[in-house]
Amino acid sequence: MRVDAVIYVNEPLRRLLGEDKSLEQLMNAASLPGVVEPVIGLPDIHEGFGLPIGGVMAMAPDGVISAGAVGMDINCGVRLLRTDLEARQFTRGLLRRIIDRIEHYVPTGIGKKGKHHGITRRIFEEVVHRGVAAVIEAGFGQPGDEDYIEERGCLAGADVRACSRRACERGEVQLGTLGGGNHFIELQRVTEILDEGLARAFGLFEGQLTIMIHTGSRGFGHQICTDYTGKLAAAAKRYGIELPSRGLACAPIDSPEGKAYYQAMACAVNYAFSNRQIIMTDVARALSDVLEKTPEDMGFRPVYDVAHNIAKWEEHRGRRLLVHRKGATRALCAGHPANPPAYRDTGHPALIPGSMGTSSYVLVGTERAAETFFSVNHGAGRVLSRSAASKKVTKEEFERAMGDVVFNVSSYRDLLDESPTAYKDIEQVIQTLVDPGLVVRVARLSPMAVVKGVD
Repeated sequence: MRVDAVIYVNEPLRRLLGEDKSLEQLMNAASLPGVVEPVIGLPDIHEGFGLPIGGVMAMAPDGVISAGAVGMDINCGVRLLRTDLEARQFTRGLLRRIIDRIEHYVPTGIGKKGKHHGITRRIFEEVVHRGVAAVIEAGFGQPGDEDYIEERGCLAGADVRACSRRACERGEVQLGTLGGGNHFIELQRVTEILDEGLARAFGLFEGQLTIMIHTGSRGFGHQICTDYTGKLAAAAKRYGIELPSRGLACAPIDSPEGKAYYQAMACAVNYAFSNRQIIMTDVARALSDVLEKTPEDMGFRPVYDVAHNIAKWEEHRGRRLLVHRKGATRALCAGHPANPPAYRDTGHPALIPGSMGTSSYVLVGTERAAETFFSVNHGAGRVLSRSAASKKVTKEEFERAMGDVVFNVSSYRDLLDESPTAYKDIEQVIQTLVDPGLVVRVARLSPMAVVKGVD
């Protein structure tokens, strides 16, 4: 290890360490050339490909860039939408009608094609270079939506020429799709306001109906990561970089291979922001169809959109660093100059989904979060692998964990790998960052209905 690694866990979460290879993966990341101290493990940490999920790795300009430290689902992220609607008005029957209508507009599951492909094929190159602005111009959402998205919905430096033909073919047809795995669209109730002033600034109130969208760059980003893992592994050998694992295949940031990966990754980042923008618009259509109200009448608008699989240039401790976040969410404090103007005085919302049967949180980073490169966890984090959960979780355990939450998948067996019991306790995970003062809790959101895709 060239630098130290720091892991944020409390005692109950500490007992889970060592059950997978996440600590070894942090050590591997800390051995790469150009890494800046410390490598961070967040309380939702678990084994991934290369860098563990829940990991943060910052690189000096003379360091390396790694596809495995960003992840397969580039810019998998979360968008929170608010309404003026009271959640208590939504019966189980009404919730069922809404999620059925959402599924009418938003294809779910692995490999599904979008329903707007006549438009999205045509604007694909605009999307990957310009991000959300391109899909707003195509009729998805309203001007100004980009003000409530990290990087305003567009990471600079994208160049589609760095993407393979196969990646582009997959990307052209999947905009506006949810995918499978842990991706979801969730209707939620704001069950607790924990900071009145911040909640008011974010447009949140107790008893409110909110909607959370969790998805990423689909097959486009997956193909880019697959392509560049091989390219960067070959490049590392040429540059004399000793790789601790193939999952951390890397090349110097300023090398042709490193620059090409960044260009391709930025394309996927912009694609994912745009994907969530299109899904947001379709969710608004579904609500309008069922409730017979316009989005304006419902007070429907974005609160914020955050990425949690990304590498980007940021200023930290007076240095320009390339920060890799994998299963980690940016959380800037109040007054930080990189905040969007709407949240300059408060810090932007950091969105932390729980599992589909447990609470999600809206947080804000504090000045102390500088020690994690202004990063917090991206969710609860798995405690059981998908295969283990499918084998170990019983029907009774699944139903007990889900409670009254309405879900769209007919067979519980198709969701066992996403059972709440497969995840860490979200309350413990959040409290781990609250206790040392890295974050402030703003609101707790509880699931009412969830749309999932079957793998």
